Amino acid sequence: QAQVMESGGGSVQAGESLNLSCTVSGLPFYDYAVGWYRQAPGKEREGISCISREQKTYYVDSVKGRFTISRDNAKNTVYLQMNDRQPEDTATYYCADDYEDQCSGPWAYWGQGTQVTVSS
Repeated sequence: QAQVMESGGGSVQAGESLNLSCTVSGLPFYDYAVGWYRQAPGKEREGISCISREQKTYYVDSVKGRFTISRDNAKNTVYLQMNDRQPEDTATYYCADDYEDQCSGPWAYWGQGTQVTVSS
């Protein structure tokens, strides 16, 4: 069974950068897409970015131009570089994976999440 683990969360000031990592084990990582989601307090979980097997990338409008998703298949890891963080980016960030090579979901495997807090 696949396992997904996020890391890299923390507290930052507005405008600062943060890089999240998502490491996947238990499936052929290089064959499948990986997605990033976040859930802010009192709000529903939303998809914010995804990278397909062919490294095609997708972003929700609110993070376009600020966040960059990438993958290192040799390390079974997907990264989310977050620049120009804003208080509204405060949320728990989740990584998701499944036996799908495109960013279509739904996702069967989820990490426990990593908390990101942005103060103004």
